[in-house]
Amino acid sequence: QPQLMESGGGLVQAGGSLRLSCKAPRAILSDFSGSDMGWYCQPPGKERELVETITSGRSTNYADSVKGRFTISRDNAKRMIYLQMSSLQPEDTAVYYCAGGAKSWPPRDTWGQGTQVIVSS
Repeated sequence: QPQLMESGGGLVQAGGSLRLSCKAPRAILSDFSGSDMGWYCQPPGKERELVETITSGRSTNYADSVKGRFTISRDNAKRMIYLQMSSLQPEDTAVYYCAGGAKSWPPRDTWGQGTQVIVSS
């Protein structure tokens, strides 16, 4: 079933950086530029939580835990959003999910399968 497609996860040492990407197929989000998008994470054994969002107007909102370290961006022409993560810490270890849509806030109408990020100490 078509869905959002995340990539870019992996294993990184503490202090390192990763860039996550999320592709939104036209069949999933026909109006990508008009959709709000977001990244969520689910640490091991914990609930999924919102990391940050970017609206169709490119306004961003970050969780306090990632302010100054993570940056969300979007490329409407490529139907992509990105999460640039720096100064990664072991507590950032989680499955990261991309979500988006125009019907809910925070954006969660459609989801990807997630990409694993593991930060070693």
